[in-house]
Amino acid sequence: MKKIVLTGGGTAGHVTPNIALLPHLKEAGFEVTYMGSYDGIEKKLISDFDIPYIGISTGKFRRYLDAKNLTDPFRVLVGLNQAKKYLKELAPDVVFSKGGFVSVPVVRAAAALKIPCIIHESDMTPGLANKLCIPVAQKICCNFPETMEHLPAGRAVLTGSPIREELTQGNKLAGLDMCGFTANKPVLMVMGGSQGAANVNKAVREALPKLLEDFQVVHLCGKGKLDNIYLSTPGYKQFEYIKSELKDLFAMADIVISRAGANAICELLALRKPNLLIPLPSSGSRGDQLLNAASFEAQGFSIVINEDDLTTQLLVNKVQELFAHRREYTETMGKSTQTDAIPKIIALIKEAAE
Repeated sequence: MKKIVLTGGGTAGHVTPNIALLPHLKEAGFEVTYMGSYDGIEKKLISDFDIPYIGISTGKFRRYLDAKNLTDPFRVLVGLNQAKKYLKELAPDVVFSKGGFVSVPVVRAAAALKIPCIIHESDMTPGLANKLCIPVAQKICCNFPETMEHLPAGRAVLTGSPIREELTQGNKLAGLDMCGFTANKPVLMVMGGSQGAANVNKAVREALPKLLEDFQVVHLCGKGKLDNIYLSTPGYKQFEYIKSELKDLFAMADIVISRAGANAICELLALRKPNLLIPLPSSGSRGDQLLNAASFEAQGFSIVINEDDLTTQLLVNKVQELFAHRREYTETMGKSTQTDAIPKIIALIKEAAE
């Protein structure tokens, strides 16, 4: 039996693609171990699966001034030594990294031990953690055609992002029943990412009186971001976070409003859900969501509103435009070649393990 170590974390987007690979890795005969931080979101998400988890010391790489910038490099060095120790004991045939700061000590340790590493970059341009891993990676998988320009020739592979198969197996009627919705009125689904999006939540709630004239609205608003004022509003259902039932909400949704995190929009692409993207602005990020959204808009997969331009009326207008042209967006997404990531990545892993 071949052995593989998966790594990646810090946010759900650095973990869920690894989760999507799990059943296929087991089917291919791999013994899987996950290596992440002591108590990050990756540990919580992986706990639902029957695989060993190893925690190591990690430090975050920040582009801004913070007192932790003085201490975190030492945590990374500790993590590097821990990763080397555990990798020597495990002796995996390959390491697959989904990125995030927790992956750096694992990938660099594996490379030092001559263990082949494959990494995946979800965003248009590589994040800082992956930039530190690219020099020692055997292959670099990516989501966007434009990303290939930023990666080493001969080692970059356009795969798309692994999507959890269960998302394609939702039940529309179960979603409607869960929300208390009817089947004779279209459903708008709003997603703000695993942490929620305060500005998107605010804009959607301000637009509710108008939106509810034409749609039923299910709103994934983030932990602690429920608004009690709207708890009994007919046609509007709020959830902080959804796990296994997400597939049913997707099956129910006719159109979607979303942030432009790479994994979220790749799920929308795979499910062919017409979408309106409101990317996180550069003031709150490194600008990757703006680039992700621009690519999807250029490929004809999405409508985009920049958060700085967001108004109640603009939101309502764009939602109505999206719904009116939903079939065109669905057809365009159906022609994409970026939706078959899992077999491509599994083939690369098998090759590296040999």
